[in-house]
Amino acid sequence: MNSTTLKLVTVVAERILEDRLIREITHLGAKGYTITDARGRGSRGVRASEWEGPDIRIEVLVSPDVAECIMEHVADTYFEYYALIAYVQDADVARGDKYV
Repeated sequence: MNSTTLKLVTVVAERILEDRLIREITHLGAKGYTITDARGRGSRGVRASEWEGPDIRIEVLVSPDVAECIMEHVADTYFEYYALIAYVQDADVARGDKYV
């Protein structure tokens, strides 16, 4: 099987940011995304009250350049004000041409 090495960018954030983050991430070059519910505990304590709903986990497969743009944007825009984490991993992807 032929595969392409891309970057998997994962952002775990407050649900209220979902629409805004998706709009910005796709504007920065992501061709698609996956969103799942997330729960957990971090430096800001346990998240997800009933009225807010659970946090979200956004995953995108992108080129290294797009990954860097997304990470810089998320850090500059959200880290100071929101409970949010972002990280990047290498991902060997089948049909990688779909994502760049």
